Amino acid sequence: MIYPENAVDKLGFTEIKALIKTYCLSEMGRQMVDKIQPMHQFDQINKFMRQTHEFKEILVNDAPLPIEHLYAIRNLAEKARVEGAFLTEEEFFHVLLSLKTVYAVIRYFNERAGQYPNLEALFEHLPIEKSVVAAIERVIDIKGKIKSNASPALAEIIIGIAKAEQEARKRIDQVFKSAQGSGWTADGNLTVRDGRLCIPLLSENKRKVKGFIHDESATGQTVFIEPEEVFHLNNKVRDLEFDKRREVIRILIALTDTLRPNIPLLLAYHSLLSKLDFVRAKALFALELEAEMPQLTKEAALELRNARHPLLLLNFKKEKQTVVPLNVKIDEQQRVIVVSGPNAGGKSVAMKTIGLLQLMAQSGLLIPADESSTIGIFRQFFADIGDDQSIESDLSTYSAHLSKMKYFAEHANGKTLVFIDEFGTGTDPQFGGPIAEAVLEVLNRKKIRGVITTHYSNLKNFANATEGLENASMLFDNAAMRPLYILETGRPGSSYAFEIAQKIGLPTDVLQAAKQKISAQQKKVDALLVDLEREKKNIYDAKRILEQRAGNLDKLQQENESLQHYLDENKKTILKQAKLEAQEIIKNANKLVENTIAEIKQHQADKEKTKELRQNLHHVLKEHHVPEAKVKAAAKVATDQEIKIGDWVKITESGNIAQVLEVAKDNLILAMGDLRSVVKRKRVEKLADKQVPKEVKRTNRSIGSEELSGFYPELDVRGMRTEDAIQAIEKHFDKAVMMGFPSLKIIHGKGDGILRKMIRDYLRKYTQVNRMEDEHPDRGGDGITYVYLN
Repeated sequence: MIYPENAVDKLGFTEIKALIKTYCLSEMGRQMVDKIQPMHQFDQINKFMRQTHEFKEILVNDAPLPIEHLYAIRNLAEKARVEGAFLTEEEFFHVLLSLKTVYAVIRYFNERAGQYPNLEALFEHLPIEKSVVAAIERVIDIKGKIKSNASPALAEIIIGIAKAEQEARKRIDQVFKSAQGSGWTADGNLTVRDGRLCIPLLSENKRKVKGFIHDESATGQTVFIEPEEVFHLNNKVRDLEFDKRREVIRILIALTDTLRPNIPLLLAYHSLLSKLDFVRAKALFALELEAEMPQLTKEAALELRNARHPLLLLNFKKEKQTVVPLNVKIDEQQRVIVVSGPNAGGKSVAMKTIGLLQLMAQSGLLIPADESSTIGIFRQFFADIGDDQSIESDLSTYSAHLSKMKYFAEHANGKTLVFIDEFGTGTDPQFGGPIAEAVLEVLNRKKIRGVITTHYSNLKNFANATEGLENASMLFDNAAMRPLYILETGRPGSSYAFEIAQKIGLPTDVLQAAKQKISAQQKKVDALLVDLEREKKNIYDAKRILEQRAGNLDKLQQENESLQHYLDENKKTILKQAKLEAQEIIKNANKLVENTIAEIKQHQADKEKTKELRQNLHHVLKEHHVPEAKVKAAAKVATDQEIKIGDWVKITESGNIAQVLEVAKDNLILAMGDLRSVVKRKRVEKLADKQVPKEVKRTNRSIGSEELSGFYPELDVRGMRTEDAIQAIEKHFDKAVMMGFPSLKIIHGKGDGILRKMIRDYLRKYTQVNRMEDEHPDRGGDGITYVYLN
């Protein structure tokens, strides 16, 4: 309940609805926006808000929703409901486009099943009736016109019209050329008059051509005659046009009869299109506001963080300015916020921001505030904002205020959110202040929630001493004499009346006279408030500096950690590169040693030549800091590491000899007879071919890369005995593990489920198995098991 009714206008909610309407594509969407109002059911608010949030996600992160054609098909469905009535070509075309839009939307969400659950609920259980589309497409073309072959009779009529028109044109051309040759025609070509093709003749020659005169020129010098030779042909065309019209109506009546049984479905489609347009408009408006979905609670409470007034935000956007965010909390302990402070300091804007955002949230709209904000649910909204004096009701401004206070006091409760601007004004402050305090005391006893703005000191004192009420003030920079538009709870604020008057330029003598007229106690209170405000401003500035320094410290710490991480990563890279370079040096040194030995042999160990070669070798090794003793050992290690497919290796731990089937980074796939195994490269030692016993070569049956490349991770064991199936699965499983496949598909059939159970029990003993799942019900269900590997 909202009281008075114009409270939605005073808080700006009517303007919000008008802005949302501008984003609608259809009239039916705009009609739904007109019906927006605050709700009280938690589930309903949550559903509407989540639908808007999901549509916003689509607009930002997904492909566009195919909403191209939105027509109000409800009226067309109601028209088609009447027996004997029929839809026109254009109306059927609108139905066709709307149905195609509906089906495109349903397909869109089916492709994203589960991703947008609240939007999917809009068309849950809504069928796709393609027969209706097919029936319309048989009759209506892509331009929205009746197809020439919509019926055999229509096709025949259209052909007859074409022939008759062609014959009439041919005959009239002959008459026109003959009249031109005789010099009877006026300037110009054939023209149409009364829907008939006519010849322009000079008035004095109108008796020389037999026919019907349809018109004459403004001067009377030219007449337009339909020749007698084509008169009957044009009549035939006219008759055929009437036949065509009757046949088209017959076709449209028949098509409407086909559509009539699906009227309820068309109404459901209309509802879906209306809701989609409605939700889309709300989502687009949320994007414009940079709005988020707050946390919802069933309690009569709210907490806004970094909230901004929507209308102020949009105006400031145009002017490229920013809105000072609002932070406020209203709950069981802090039920009513009494806001004081200077004029034009933002008290009313802060109050209206709270009221407007609460109305928006309870109407299912996203709000321009942090998503960590909390919004509760109120059943009543009472507002006294602005001047509501009434000449008709003989009410003054203050009388209008009192009438509202009376209603508030009688009907408010713990679920009521109350907004009162400039509480107590409109009459003598000596009496207005106490009356306002008494009303506030009554409202507080009823445990209402709300925001009240005031300049009265007695209300500030009452709020300070009363449980459930909390003073708040709008911060003011008394050095620069300007408001900061920041709401600070905990302390009342000064009105800064004298300071603002001084800034405006009120004469000094006037200010001095005014100060002498107020009481000493009031001077002390006001001076105390000013001092408190100054102290609060200093604390606030110090707090901002500390927060900024803390932020800088956090940033430096993050940069330090990032730099340390970078150095650690670089260290690994440098060491790795150094090792590679060392290996390359050793490899080159090994080659140099071999070449030196070869040259010594070549020169038959000549002493001088040998000495020269040894000195050269010693110089090169010293240059690279490589000990000669390590050259051969390093060369051997480098040689051992060069393992390729087909090589023989010995597993260092067990001493078993195996042949390399595949090399995959640091892993080797080895074959030992029929057994296949995956071993780390560092756990094997390369063997020369002559080191491998012949019996090992004979018994080792190499699979080869060709067989592995033809492997497919799918196995069909239907019809096999359990033992045979397990044996086949074991071989297939080993190959899948060796080749690093992420999953294995086993087709075992349904039957009594015994084979399925035995297979799953067998596979559970392998640590390489992560989980097992059934196939999708549409593609085999529990007759197929997917085995997912680690």
